[in-house]
Amino acid sequence: MDTKTRLKAIIDTAIDGIITIDTRGIVETVNPAAAHIFGYDPEEIIGSNINMLMPEPDHSRHDQYIQNYLHTGEAQIIGKGREVMGKKKDGTVFPFLLSISEVQLPDKLIFTGIVHDITDLKKAEHALRESENKINSIIQGAVDGIITINQRGIIEMVNPAAAKQFGYSAEELLGQSINMLMPEPDKSLHDGYMHNYEVTGKKRIIGIGREVTGLRKDGTIFPFYLSISEVELEGRRVYTGFVHDITIQKLNEERLRRYAAELERSNRELQDFAYVSSHDLQEPLRKIQAFGDRLMTKEYDNLSDQGKDYVERMLNAASRMQNLINDLLGFSRVTAKSKPFEKVSLDAILSEVISDLEVSIEKTNAEIIRSPLPDIEAEPTQIRQLFQNLLSNAIKFRKPDESPIINVYAKSLQRRAHLTATPGDELVEIYVEDNGIGFDEKYLDRIFNIFQRLEGQKYEGSGIGLAVCRKIAIRHGGDITASSQLGVGTRFIITLARKHPEE
Repeated sequence: MDTKTRLKAIIDTAIDGIITIDTRGIVETVNPAAAHIFGYDPEEIIGSNINMLMPEPDHSRHDQYIQNYLHTGEAQIIGKGREVMGKKKDGTVFPFLLSISEVQLPDKLIFTGIVHDITDLKKAEHALRESENKINSIIQGAVDGIITINQRGIIEMVNPAAAKQFGYSAEELLGQSINMLMPEPDKSLHDGYMHNYEVTGKKRIIGIGREVTGLRKDGTIFPFYLSISEVELEGRRVYTGFVHDITIQKLNEERLRRYAAELERSNRELQDFAYVSSHDLQEPLRKIQAFGDRLMTKEYDNLSDQGKDYVERMLNAASRMQNLINDLLGFSRVTAKSKPFEKVSLDAILSEVISDLEVSIEKTNAEIIRSPLPDIEAEPTQIRQLFQNLLSNAIKFRKPDESPIINVYAKSLQRRAHLTATPGDELVEIYVEDNGIGFDEKYLDRIFNIFQRLEGQKYEGSGIGLAVCRKIAIRHGGDITASSQLGVGTRFIITLARKHPEE
């Protein structure tokens, strides 16, 4: 194969386009790649002016470019190369890199252009710029602070939120050491932290995140949650910190802590008041009952009808007051948490309660349907009181023309739905259903509050019973709620932990 044939083979198989023109701009040769790039067959280009491949304004000016070069020798692109625009046969315009060389043949001067289509490159660059702009917009508009530092701890990027959190402008932070944003001792120790990580690879916070404190420009210290990620760039490593100011969260936590402490203090005072008041009321109440009993037994016949009525009212009031005192004492005992928990049989306790209520059950023809109940860790006296209150209510709030039907059964629940749950951290639901008068569920939030009585004076009681039930359920790691329908009945659902919730 001679040199000419070899050269033609190279040109024809080249990936980039190669076009040769004369001094008038007429195309003399065009390789297949160039024809393909512009969307023509080679025969359609050869013999035509090269400006057919150019959009305006180059299309109209190209011949002048050549003439200026031939007269002045000043090259605008020859021997340099640059990015220009081309026009395809279908009219679309596209970018390409053009490098032109000048060749002096024995009989004439020609120009050879190398065409490298950069359409895909430009699309990639545009997509990259769009992605960078999007990321930059996210960073600049982020609510949380974002700071990037190099391996020496020098700030390379800081978004407006971070600058604002620390009380600086972004310009004041760029190029500064990150430890300017730290109070002591971290300010002095930070460079050592970074050095130790670089040497040992042991992470103290990178990829973990934790609560730290920051130093503002005005000298104030504030808490924030910091998470750090590291990124390997070409030949170096950078660290990006995400700063979430938790000042308000901490203030709210402190308020809640104080509020909880105040509630606890108030609760203790209420317990003490209920206990002391109940005991202090016992003495005068016993005297009233004693005098009333004496009048009823020894002086009753000597009393007028009005006097007898007064004595009966006095004794009834004293009896109601005694019940209220007993309820207050019971309420204070529940909240005092005085007795230890032990393993108890709910079935056995329910049987004891049914036995205690035997007279009321027989009197009202009450039917108690029960299913097996599990064993749990509990304070037996309080569980007995829980069942006593609920069954007594079911009997008390029966429909006048129906015998009470009370259904007691249990369901086991899965482990508590939280991250700290452990095997065995199970709950049990106890259901106590009746066919009584029911209540409007709009009062559901009220019935478990102390002294709440939906039926007023129509039924006996202090309105403490369900409040006591809630206290007992909460102390046993659960709660109590209810569903009801007027004239149909009520279902109480009591949730209790199987194991002692305070262990």
